[in-house]
Amino acid sequence: MNTKPIGVFDSGVGGLSIRKEIIELLPMENTIYLADSKNAPYGNKSKEEILRLCKKNTEKLIQLGCKIIVVACNTATTNAINILRASYDIPFIGIEPAIKPAALQTQSKIIGILATQGTLNSSLFAETSKKHMEGIKIIETVGKGLVPLIEENRINTPEMRDLLKGYISPMISEKIDHLVLGCSHYPFLIPEIKKITGNSISIIDSGRAVAIQTKTILASEQHLNIQISSKSRHIIYSNIKSNTAKALIGDYKNVSIIFESF
Repeated sequence: MNTKPIGVFDSGVGGLSIRKEIIELLPMENTIYLADSKNAPYGNKSKEEILRLCKKNTEKLIQLGCKIIVVACNTATTNAINILRASYDIPFIGIEPAIKPAALQTQSKIIGILATQGTLNSSLFAETSKKHMEGIKIIETVGKGLVPLIEENRINTPEMRDLLKGYISPMISEKIDHLVLGCSHYPFLIPEIKKITGNSISIIDSGRAVAIQTKTILASEQHLNIQISSKSRHIIYSNIKSNTAKALIGDYKNVSIIFESF
């Protein structure tokens, strides 16, 4: 048994969608989440800057006593996770666009991917696409402007709806039958996306798969928390004072939100 927390970080509040899946699958686990909102989004930064920020977040979570670190950011995973694994003696779980399930399920053989520029330009994304996308057409779209609106909790706004319509409508015209969300912020947009796509397009994100992989790694190293006598504890650190995290998590029982520079 290991009661140390699971560490999760992202370039802002987006990774709270991953954290939610982890808590639902592993309700006895404690978690610490770092929202690096001061530096969001990572998608328009250089690989060197992304790596610097990932190391900063990693060292903060190690300092806080985490037993495993989930890199809940597609851009950070695709640009930095191999270096993080080589640099620190702690297990890392990454996240990348769920291309494989989309490729296996598509009937039209045309898939849309909504992601950041940093993810779409990464070598890991190129390798994954090459591996799974033979004979399948990919419509790649950069979701410019989406992350800042989510960080400001401006999800249900005309500006957000106009952006989404501009990004998704051309993909619908190309006859996609699956839309892969390649950024951990984007699952918070699913209700708005469904207003555009209806029920004819399947929306896929990586959250559940990341939670399952986290459980698998913890179990393999005998680090699962099996203590049932106490409630789990959850802490969210944010380096920008904002109510967005509180709004997105909804049920914030047993959750402490700490605003602190890191």
